[in-house]
Amino acid sequence: MKIESILSELESSIPKLNEINENVSKVNVGWQIDHSFNVILAICKTIQASDPAKYEASFNMRRNLLLTIGSFPRGKAKAPKTTIPVGEITEEGLRKKLELVREEIPKIQSLHPNAYFYHPIFKKLNLKRTHRFIALHTNHHLKIIKDILK
Repeated sequence: MKIESILSELESSIPKLNEINENVSKVNVGWQIDHSFNVILAICKTIQASDPAKYEASFNMRRNLLLTIGSFPRGKAKAPKTTIPVGEITEEGLRKKLELVREEIPKIQSLHPNAYFYHPIFKKLNLKRTHRFIALHTNHHLKIIKDILK
C-alpha cells in the first residue's frame, strides 16, 4: 500500500478521533493517528540528517522477516517516548500534523540511497527500507483504527 493512500485513510479517520474500543486498544483513534504522524516526522528528520557514508548494510533476521511479511504483530513493541502523543489530541492539531507529514515525505524521496535512520530492533534502515517501514508501520496503526471502528 502506498503511503499517500494510507495517509488519506488516516485523514478520513480524523473526525472519529475520540472513538475507542478497549478490546482492540487501550488508546483511541486520535492517539493512533497522532503516533503515526509523530513516527513519520521523526523518521524524516532523522534520515535527512544522516550521513550516508556511515551506513553499513547488515543482516537482521527480524527486520528481513517483518519487512517481507509486510505486517507487525500487535502489542509486541513499545513506542519510543518521542513518538508518544502528549497533551490533548484535536482534529485541528491532527490536520496540521498531516500537512507537515505531506510536506516532509517528498523531501526524503530524493535522498542518497544510503541515507538511513536507526530503529532499535531493525537497526540501520537505508532509504528503500525506510520507505517500506514507514508504509508498514502506518498501515499497522491504520488496521488498529479500522478494528476500533468496527
